[in-house]
Amino acid sequence: MKQHLSHISIINGEIFLPGDKSISHRALIFSALAKGRSSIKNLAESDDVLATINCLKGLKVKIQKNQDVYIIQGVGRQGFKKPDVPLYCGNSGTTTRLLSGVLAAQDFPSEITGDDSLSRRPMKRVIDPLEQMGCTIKSEGGKLPLHFLPTGDIKPIEYKMPVASAQVKGAVLLAGLHCKNTSTLIEDNLYTRDHTEIMLNLPVDIIGKKKVIKVSGSYFPTRGKYFIPGDISTAAFFIVLTILAKNSVLLLQNVSLNKRRTEFIEILKNMGAKISLTHKGESYNELYGDIYVESSDLKNIEISTELIPAIIDEIPILSIAGAFAEGEFSIRGAKELRIKESDRIKSICSNLKIAGFKTIEFNDGFSFDGKIEKGYQTFESFGDHRIAMAFSVLACLKKEGSDVNRFECVSVSNPDFLNQLELIKA
Repeated sequence: MKQHLSHISIINGEIFLPGDKSISHRALIFSALAKGRSSIKNLAESDDVLATINCLKGLKVKIQKNQDVYIIQGVGRQGFKKPDVPLYCGNSGTTTRLLSGVLAAQDFPSEITGDDSLSRRPMKRVIDPLEQMGCTIKSEGGKLPLHFLPTGDIKPIEYKMPVASAQVKGAVLLAGLHCKNTSTLIEDNLYTRDHTEIMLNLPVDIIGKKKVIKVSGSYFPTRGKYFIPGDISTAAFFIVLTILAKNSVLLLQNVSLNKRRTEFIEILKNMGAKISLTHKGESYNELYGDIYVESSDLKNIEISTELIPAIIDEIPILSIAGAFAEGEFSIRGAKELRIKESDRIKSICSNLKIAGFKTIEFNDGFSFDGKIEKGYQTFESFGDHRIAMAFSVLACLKKEGSDVNRFECVSVSNPDFLNQLELIKA
């Protein structure tokens, strides 16, 4: 579906965003593992999170929605039941990899499948550590479908992360919950999102540049009441749109302010953006609060490769901020972008060239400078929700507007994106 995005001259208002996608996945899985009734308020209802719900239902977990609250009847340790059919994860890499850590520890066989895009993404990175823990997983070439065979006792391991991936880390930690003895996971220098460890309240030590996380069965989740803060990655699109529009202000309420997720805000502030944060509370160690944004003039800055794991999902929209900023925009050390829902390096560069920028593509990033060409243009989403929303923001800033092809993919993370745009434009 081709979507036309018209010019937006001024942003003015406030917005409540649906729950953070990363936190929503984990709250659902932790609630399903726990024994007894848990509730989740402001759960994201994107396609990815719905995939997690459907997979948990396939494992015979009872999940119901009561107005704006989801009720999960957790099954407790080893309480999942053998699914009747393969568990379909759609486009959700988070569902696939996190559930792999759970399914690998069960005493029944199961299978995970996904759509064409997910089936091209690498799964060996999660298979390897789980097999070191004694799990048996079969696949063809380390891709979906994954077949999990019944496992005996999970063996504790010490595992140093070879790639910066919060999903792989989450899978290892979830498997470690099924082991009596302690497993140790080490992130060296490049720290990833920390939702799994902080929501489970796992012990964490920083030794030099190493982050050391411990996990065992003693940290198995218990039932609870979750409030999911607004999705900070979704907020990024509206933050950048407000900064770049003239005479604009926006208040985003009750958004996740997890320190590993707000690095892109610090980058924008260092570029000259007027953004202020107000902390209001926390839920299961997840901080949340309000974000106030004003129109700003930006200058591109050097972005450290050490920050890449923390801003990996925001790079598409940061590139739009860079398109309107003074000077050259450059990203390096971001090879992980190649294996997202699309090859995001190629996707971003292709659309920037359509917009008229002089673009150089590297194996691990890209750089560009120049100015946006006037005139009507059509951008490609490449079936990638973050590419679609990022270039929708660019389209809204062009006086002529623009189209985005295959726009329906935004439902993966934010099906209400267009309605939210309507709410905040003056």
